[in-house]
Amino acid sequence: MSNPSHSAPRVGVGAFITDEAGRLLLVKRLRAPEAGCWGLPGGKVDFGERLVETAAREILEEVGLTIAVGELICIVDQIDLDAGAHWVAPTYRARVIAGHAVNREPQALEAIGWFSREDLPAPLTQSARQSIETLGDAAWG
Repeated sequence: MSNPSHSAPRVGVGAFITDEAGRLLLVKRLRAPEAGCWGLPGGKVDFGERLVETAAREILEEVGLTIAVGELICIVDQIDLDAGAHWVAPTYRARVIAGHAVNREPQALEAIGWFSREDLPAPLTQSARQSIETLGDAAWG
């Protein structure tokens, strides 16, 4: 199923971060993939970088939070053949160690926010939806 006109799969890591009130941190994307959607903060893995290191680095760069990365929630296979894009996206639970969430990448993120289970914005990215589905009620506990 290889097509030389498409690039190789890329890897991007996301972090599922909830606050003391059980609200989920989401970012509204300005760039593909899934521009205009609300998703988990995170970003692409650099060569030689471990996945948990990527999660911690990207969260600090994007939203100014220092996090402790926890267990793997799920791995999303996001394939868009029409766009020639294939992302493999492991998502981890994480907790805030220090900082306050702010948009440190306004060129990439339209907005950030904390959302309760009852007040999730739409549309959500595939990785956000799959993480919420995988965790179920445990996502908000």
